[in-house]
Amino acid sequence: MESRVRVVTQVFTGNGLLARAMRSSALTVAGFGGSQVLRLVSNLVLARLLFPEAFGIMAIVSVIIQGLMQFSDVGVSPAIMQSKRGDDPDFLNTAWTIQMMRGLGLWLAACALAWPVAQIYDSPLLMQLLPVAGLSLLITGFNPTRLDSAKRHLRFGRVTVIDFTVQIAGILAAIGLAWWLQSVWALVISGLISALAGLFLYWAYLPGQGNRVRWEKPAAQELVNFGKWIFLSTICGFLFNQADKLILGKYLSFAIFGVYNIGFFLASFPMLLGNMLTWRLLIPIYRELPPGESPENFAKLRRMRFTVTLALLAMAAILAFLGGWLVSVMYDDRYTMAGAVVVMMAVMQIPQIIVMTYDQASLAAGDSRRFFILTLAKAILMIAALVIGLEWGGLLGALISYGVAMLFAYPVVVWLARRMRAWDPLHDALMALVGLGIGALAIRVNLDTVSGLARASGW
Repeated sequence: MESRVRVVTQVFTGNGLLARAMRSSALTVAGFGGSQVLRLVSNLVLARLLFPEAFGIMAIVSVIIQGLMQFSDVGVSPAIMQSKRGDDPDFLNTAWTIQMMRGLGLWLAACALAWPVAQIYDSPLLMQLLPVAGLSLLITGFNPTRLDSAKRHLRFGRVTVIDFTVQIAGILAAIGLAWWLQSVWALVISGLISALAGLFLYWAYLPGQGNRVRWEKPAAQELVNFGKWIFLSTICGFLFNQADKLILGKYLSFAIFGVYNIGFFLASFPMLLGNMLTWRLLIPIYRELPPGESPENFAKLRRMRFTVTLALLAMAAILAFLGGWLVSVMYDDRYTMAGAVVVMMAVMQIPQIIVMTYDQASLAAGDSRRFFILTLAKAILMIAALVIGLEWGGLLGALISYGVAMLFAYPVVVWLARRMRAWDPLHDALMALVGLGIGALAIRVNLDTVSGLARASGW
């Protein structure tokens, strides 16, 4: 027993890749769990203080702000994480200078988009909300590269504490402002408070040298060459991840759209955790353990992949089975339809969960072009599936389109994974069988709830 404890202690306390990956995984999961509990409590309180339309309007604001961030992403963070010069002060200061300039440009773009977005969604309030919400882009542009350096070396302890503190500050601000203002402005202003809190804490408490304005030509060229494909990839990634909000926000009333976003919020927990784990961990792991370099590396990655996928599928299964009941317990009657949204979203995200550990292999190898091709294919298929799904089956058809799009994208995933010698068909086949069983049983258990959504969708 003592020897086992000693082995576990060594695994978590060493300085090797495994120890850092284990600590980072544990901190990421713990931080994510705490973060989601806070988000859920905040969502429950805000759902009672505000009205469904507020969540619908804020969803449009959020998707525009996220779109601006991703449409201008030049890959500074992944470049620092994978570059051989990722610890060079000149490289880091050049990256920070680019990031700072980008933040200013994004805020100006948010101001310029306010009027056309308000016209498209027929909501004059958006013309006031977007310039204010866009200030968060200006603020985060000044975040230090110490944050990226911590991710590069899989040291997430202090980052997790800071992120948790920032979230608490934002939630308390949102609840207080919602009680006082009874308006969607509470959500916008609390976002600015979170951005300011993060900026202060990252600069004050993360270790490392401070940044200053610097423009080293070789560093800038490396960042631009790597980032040109990241720029295109993030545009496609935005369209893939946010196409539902862009399309449904126009197709549905703000009240129904707000209910949909409550359901999406609950069902998205597994995907959010998966994306956080793969983004934070896999680039450093693939960089230090290239799967094509040796059978031992591939075996280690296989064990990691099975562990991550099974854990995420277990989370998705819980939401798929209990989604309707959870919504009925936690929300009032205005949000009843969100239960069916949780069930269907949890089931339809299963194909994406199974393949999500492949994406970062190309970035770790410095091949951002193939990563772009994958994200482009996923974006095209998701938009096409959403439009066809809406026309064919209303909101339920749109939810089904999530799973359909990823099934059609799988050959492209395999193409990228094989090029990086990371494809694991045994993992994919076994997890697909598990996912199919979860989906079929969850829909059967929640048949009445899903049938209600089908009738509301005109089936």
